[in-house]
Amino acid sequence: MTPAHHHSAEFRAAARHVGRRRFLTVTGAAAALAFAAGLPASGTASAAELDAKKLAQDPFTLGVASGDPMPGSVLLWTRLAPRPYEPGSGMPKARVQVRWELAHDARFTRVARRGNTTAHPEFDHSVHVDVTGLDADRVYYYRFRAGPWISPTGRTRTAPRPGARISGLKLAAVSCQAYHDGYFTAYRHLADEDLDVVFHLGDYLYEYAVNAVGGARNYTDRRLPAHFNRETVTLEDYRLRYALYRSDADLAAAHAAHPFVVTWDDHETENNYAGDTPENDVPPEEFLLRRAAAYRAYWENQPLRRPQQPQGPDMRLYRRLRFGRLAQFDILDTRQYRSDQAYGDGWQKPGPESEDPARTMTGAAQERWLLDGWKASDALWNVVPQQVTFARRRDVPRPDFRLSMDAWDGYPASRERILDGAEAAGIDNLVVLTGDVHVGYAFDLKKDFDDPASRTVGTEFVATSIASGKDGADKPANWDNLTKANPHLKFYNGRRGYVTVALTTEQARADFRTVSAVTTPGAPVTTAASFVTEVGNPGLRPA
Repeated sequence: MTPAHHHSAEFRAAARHVGRRRFLTVTGAAAALAFAAGLPASGTASAAELDAKKLAQDPFTLGVASGDPMPGSVLLWTRLAPRPYEPGSGMPKARVQVRWELAHDARFTRVARRGNTTAHPEFDHSVHVDVTGLDADRVYYYRFRAGPWISPTGRTRTAPRPGARISGLKLAAVSCQAYHDGYFTAYRHLADEDLDVVFHLGDYLYEYAVNAVGGARNYTDRRLPAHFNRETVTLEDYRLRYALYRSDADLAAAHAAHPFVVTWDDHETENNYAGDTPENDVPPEEFLLRRAAAYRAYWENQPLRRPQQPQGPDMRLYRRLRFGRLAQFDILDTRQYRSDQAYGDGWQKPGPESEDPARTMTGAAQERWLLDGWKASDALWNVVPQQVTFARRRDVPRPDFRLSMDAWDGYPASRERILDGAEAAGIDNLVVLTGDVHVGYAFDLKKDFDDPASRTVGTEFVATSIASGKDGADKPANWDNLTKANPHLKFYNGRRGYVTVALTTEQARADFRTVSAVTTPGAPVTTAASFVTEVGNPGLRPA
């Protein structure tokens, strides 16, 4: 790990104001670090302003994005970075005025809204514009201007109005895009799909080093700077790594084509961290400094609204979106509030430690929020975009099976409370969307996973990775064991890609879209399998 003194002076000063005992709680760290987040000052203390006309290079190298569509609003994002692979991205420590436009057409002949916003150096010149007063259930086009430069055009949409009875919507779920494991070819195909919204289920960024040739990409036409060839720990590290990822043309195309709804998993900060417990044996205050840096860079580089802006190492990412009466989306954060993994993490035999009823995947507040939201829901489909495998997943079809302690199998009491809450709320059409594992799965969720004949209470679609795991295989080495050990597992494929889910008033249809390779660019996309589950009759069958 990078030495602690490499954290910014502001972050380290905040840490010194807090005693070690107080730092052992996340809330104590939040209080200490909130002021150190470098918020833009006002009045005479504010940063100087740069005349945007003096920008000598295109500042829109990282593209544009939109996110979290609501009935009358959508969030627009960009970040000014003329030289994105340099610390500071080639921008001075000065404010810059950025103009934005949102129109009914891609040629901007019918502009619906326009305005000005400020790109602050404290936020790494990222821009988050919450455009309000829009028509519900409409497609819009948007762009930004800074001085003489015009950004690429993005396409977005608003959600249907509350109570609207819509006949269908189509979403995609994506996850796990290790830059060093291959090209983001799947995103190029995703950009061409006819979708209403994309859910990113975590591992948007990896903390691991990326060498000069981009790892498995094996570049021959470029050399990446040496500062990418180390693990991310500091705010500057994370900001630079987002610049590397967002400079990818395929990822930029997907963001420009569709609104994204994002949530994180572990690698945006550190592999398999749990709450305020790091993977490695470092002091808690050091990890919380790292977490604060990671969360700050995440917000800066994603299309998220102001309520999601972090306070030190705390960030309220779980939230709820609705698409009329058809679907409610409860986006979870299963990383920030969880109990530490049982039995030292990994695949272990379950026992008293993992089955302790006090263990939680979501934390008590988020669990209450989810169950209360279901009680109030009038949606036909209740969809839960989240991170780690929800269904039970035994590794072998024998009594000596093991379970993943990082997945919901390591938190079975927490899972049982969630499923009991869904039943108590009368949630008849439950769909869980999952990432993390670099494979595609389709599961029936069972009332009792020990009894294959027990009632099916929902469906889980697991999106494979965009690049993580390199090319993969249609049948991974453990395919026979996993399919035999888990009769509720209806599909298992280890190629890269994504899953699309079309929701209607009659059924949900999932198409598992895969590419044959990511270590070489340009692979075609195919549909590996398709499944449907009917309204009021949960249970997967081939389409």
